[in-house]
Formats: sequence, C-alpha cells, structure tokens
Amino acid sequence: MDRHNSTVSQISSKVRELYHRNIPFRIYHGSTVSTRSSERDRNRVVDVSPLSNVLEFDMQRKTVLVEPNVPMDALVDATLAKGLLPQVVMEFPNITVGGGFSGMSGESSSFRYSLFDHSIKSIELVLGNGTVIKASPEDANTSDLFFQCAGSCGSLGVVTLLEMQLMDAKPYVELTYIPVSSVSDSLKTLRRAEADPTVDYMDGIFSSSTSGVILIGRLRERPITGRNPQTFDKASDPWFYLHAEQILNNTKDQVVPYTESIPIKSYLFRYDRGVFWASSRAFRYFHMPLNRITRYLLDPLINTRIMFHALHKSRMAWRGFIQDLAVPYSASQSLIEFTEERTGIWPLWICPVKLPPSGRRSFAFGKRDMPEMLLNVGIWGFGPQNRHDAIQLNREFEAKVDKLGGVKVLYAHAYYTEDEFWGIYDEKGYQVLRRKYHAESLPNVYDKIKVDLKTSSGDTLSEKIWDTWPFAGLYGLASAMKKLILENGFVGRK
Repeated sequence: MDRHNSTVSQISSKVRELYHRNIPFRIYHGSTVSTRSSERDRNRVVDVSPLSNVLEFDMQRKTVLVEPNVPMDALVDATLAKGLLPQVVMEFPNITVGGGFSGMSGESSSFRYSLFDHSIKSIELVLGNGTVIKASPEDANTSDLFFQCAGSCGSLGVVTLLEMQLMDAKPYVELTYIPVSSVSDSLKTLRRAEADPTVDYMDGIFSSSTSGVILIGRLRERPITGRNPQTFDKASDPWFYLHAEQILNNTKDQVVPYTESIPIKSYLFRYDRGVFWASSRAFRYFHMPLNRITRYLLDPLINTRIMFHALHKSRMAWRGFIQDLAVPYSASQSLIEFTEERTGIWPLWICPVKLPPSGRRSFAFGKRDMPEMLLNVGIWGFGPQNRHDAIQLNREFEAKVDKLGGVKVLYAHAYYTEDEFWGIYDEKGYQVLRRKYHAESLPNVYDKIKVDLKTSSGDTLSEKIWDTWPFAGLYGLASAMKKLILENGFVGRK
C-alpha cells in the first residue's frame, strides 16, 4: 500500500493546489469506452493513470482492494488466481473498475447482483479541496456521498481506491441457448430463469422482432462430457453473436435447447471480438465482405480496445447510434417496437437488471420510483448520415425512454437540455453534496455528459469534407493500425 498511498498523496496535493488557486480541473484516467469526445487542458488535469493495480485480497471476507484504472481483464486474471470472481464483470476487457463504478455498468449477472457499483463496499476519494476520505454505504456519515458518486461520472471527487465484494469462481460456464419468438416470450423465459437459484448469468439477443435467443449461464467445475468447450478469444474462433445466431438457426426446432461449455474468461469477454456486432458496421462502411477469412485476417483490429480508439480518432461517434436504454419490463415491448420503427437496427441486446432497494440506489437510476427489475436494451448501429437528423433521433429516444419510465446509460451521446436532464436526476441532493464536499472545481455531471451542439453542428466546410466517405473512416483505421503497431505489435491471436 505504500506506493498507492504515495500516489494518492501526490494527487491530493495537486487537487489542493488547484482548489486554492480556484482553478477548475478534469480527471485523466488514460483510457475510455465512452463514445463522447473529451477535451483537456493539460494545466487543468489531475492525472490518475498510475492507479492501475490490484492491491490486497481478504480471503475470509472474499473482498479485494483495487485501484480505479484496473481493467476488467486484469481484474479477472487476478481474482481467478485466488479462486474468486467479481459479482459483475462488464463485457469489454478494457472497461476499468473506476469507470464501472462512476458510470452505469451491468452485465449478464446483473439480474441477481444489480449494477457493478452495487458490489463495491467502500471507496477512497480525494475531495475537491484535496482532502482524502473513505465513503461506504454502511457509514451514515458518508453513505449519501457513496451513492451519489456511483453513476455520476466522477463529478463529486477523484476515486482512488475501491473495495469490491467477490464470489467463488468456477472454471466453466454452461450456456444454454433458448429460442424465443417475441418480446413477451423472452420476458417469460427471463422471469423463469430469475427464479432459478442455479442460474448465474442471463442475457439475450434479438435478431428481429420475431426471432431471438435467451442465453442462460451456470457456473460449472467441469465441461460437458464428450464435447470440447467453445471459446471466443482466438482469431479462428467465431464472434459470439454469429455463433449464437448459427446455433439458433440450427436448433430452433429442437425440443431440448442447445447447451455448451465455455471457459469462464472466454464467456465473460465473449462480446469483445466484434464489439458485440458493431464491427460488422465497420466492414459495411468499407464495403468489405464479412466472412471467416476477413474476420481472421483483421482480428487484431476488431476488439474493443482498438475499435474505441478508432471511433474517437475518426470523430465519427455522432454517426453511431450507440445506446443502452433501461426500462421496466412492462415497457420493453414498446421500446423495441419504437427502435425498429425509427432505426431498423438489429440485432438488439437485452439484459435484465435488478434494482437495489430505493434507499441504496445510485445516482444513475434517477429520482423516480421504479420496479425491482429493468430490461436494458442495447442498440448499436449507424444513425442518420446528417448530423441534425442524428441529433433529432437521439432526442426522440431520450424522450421516449423518459416517457416509458426508464433511464439512459450516460456513456453515450446525450442531448438533453439541462432542464430535461434534472427532471430525471436528483439535482437538489446532488448539488447539496457538491457544495458539502467541495466538488465545485470539477465539471458537474450534466456538463460532462452533454454534447455541445455549437461545436458538433456539421455545418462548417471542414466538417462537411471530413464527413464525406471515406475520409473519417480511413483516418480512424490508420490511427487504429498505428496504435496496434506502436503499442502491441501487429501480432494476431494464436
């Protein structure tokens, strides 16, 4: 802990200096999976990128102390070595622990454990005046700060350490592919699985309004006898969603659903290669065939670390309609029908999320009453080619989700007006804490998530040229290849 404490002391000193000089600042983590662009003045940045270590395990309590910039794959490696796993592991290996806590992050175990932040037992935090404190949901003096920090995008202080609850690990996930033919059919299947204590993971993919698959996972000590485990991390492996579609097509008339074994780490990051199915849009953009050979040859480029880098460098994030929208089960049919009508985007990802009790909900859930279960709908595709139309489409979805009693995950482009935003989230409680904990030197959460329409109109000549196919895409591709060569070496997976 000596190295950690020394680093935190340096961060605290830098924050204190900026506070006394009345200089607002931003936090630099070193990486992002947000689709929002970020502008930074180096003189107004607090660099926390060195905080990237797994520090201490408590085997009796099954907890771990971890710094905020530890990515999911490194966290999983460290915990598996101890026979343990995080309760919730986000699907992309480069999502960090701090990003998972400060954002709104869930995955296929969220039907049982809620969002990632619900597995965090305490945080160490550098306040806006440089003071270092610990906050936890069990401490009456700091629980308000803890719950408002969760999901408010790092706008209440600098998180420097997190204590995380873990669970027992097993080496395999036994995954069952259950065909469904409608949203109502999928909800019935999900509800049955929620009540089954043997189920550990649950999500689904809809390839059309009448064809989908619910994916039910159970941790297992051994693979299924007589069948080789399926993996998704080698260049020769299929992308997971294509594999699921193939199984659905081959087995949908069978009475007994298809089940296979997957090594635990390959399961947890099954959507990394292909970035769910977003990489197929990149193939389409460049008019390239999408087949086993092209996926194999381009494998080093089509994972989340490289693809998000290319997305930001290309400045094409506004073209992508990339959203996670969580609504009550009863509203999910309406949202999916609206999505098909307004975008025609398929596939869609569905993931049930259990809400904590009302007094223990994070900032990200907003201030309205919600049922115990929400269905997250992941929508990832291309939006309109015209920027104004893209903005309008995003605003239509924001209004629709609000009307349906849901919330939008704030990693994505957000176009709310300030009044609209604070109509959803608890401005009063949030601003009280901003003042109480000296956070006013940090950008507030609305300033962090909003898109500046004045700088993203697409009306200037340079923007029009940049938006003309294929300039932005080629620049993003070149930047991705440069990153791959300089940082990793142009080496595919064996």
